[in-house]
Amino acid sequence: MSRESLEERLRAIGAERYHDKHPFHDKLHGGECSPDQVRAWVINRWAYQAAIPMKDAAFLSRCTDPDMRRAWRSRIEDHDGGINEGGGLRRWLKLAEAVGLDPDYVASGRGVLPATQFAVDAYIRYVRDMPLLQAVASSLTELFAPSIHERRIEGLLEHYDFANTESLSYFKTRLSQAPKDVAYGLEWVLSHADTPEKEDMACEALTFKTNVLWAQLDALWGAYVEPARIPPGAWRPGEGMA
Repeated sequence: MSRESLEERLRAIGAERYHDKHPFHDKLHGGECSPDQVRAWVINRWAYQAAIPMKDAAFLSRCTDPDMRRAWRSRIEDHDGGINEGGGLRRWLKLAEAVGLDPDYVASGRGVLPATQFAVDAYIRYVRDMPLLQAVASSLTELFAPSIHERRIEGLLEHYDFANTESLSYFKTRLSQAPKDVAYGLEWVLSHADTPEKEDMACEALTFKTNVLWAQLDALWGAYVEPARIPPGAWRPGEGMA
């Protein structure tokens, strides 16, 4: 296969399996979520957001190439930010506060669905333990993220009172950060997946990551949409409010 053919395979995985196609996102972006369903999404998505710099730190601990480490470490800086200004994680907590949640409660990780936590932990282990090619390829869901961020900003601003420039700053910022990350990751994968076996490894990694994202939304739907079955220990409406 050529580089172009591999990229087509990777993009086809996103076209079929990226979580923008999950019915929860249709419900959220269309203004059909209740306030508590939005809060459940914010709480559970926090578990994934908080794991991103952790998985990137695990990746860097394995990376022997200084040039690659220099390129990759901005991902941690984007999410953790500086002491004073913070980064993506602090912007996510601004969203939590806007929907009526106590940011400290959200940041504690209490109330996260068991299935969400399993999916997030699996992603960290995958990046830590699998060959570098697969660890990098698993990040390529960022190829498809800008479009969902754009639709999310538009839909939330149209349908929800909490939505404004400050509360949605996480998504607005990712519109400029994600293309930089994915350009590096995609080029690295296309350059290093130089055998049919490695091409399959890259595609399998991206498929795994789409499953991680999809599983989180399935858990959210099952617990808080229909038929709602909130498992023991997960957030219940009324808890952790500001």
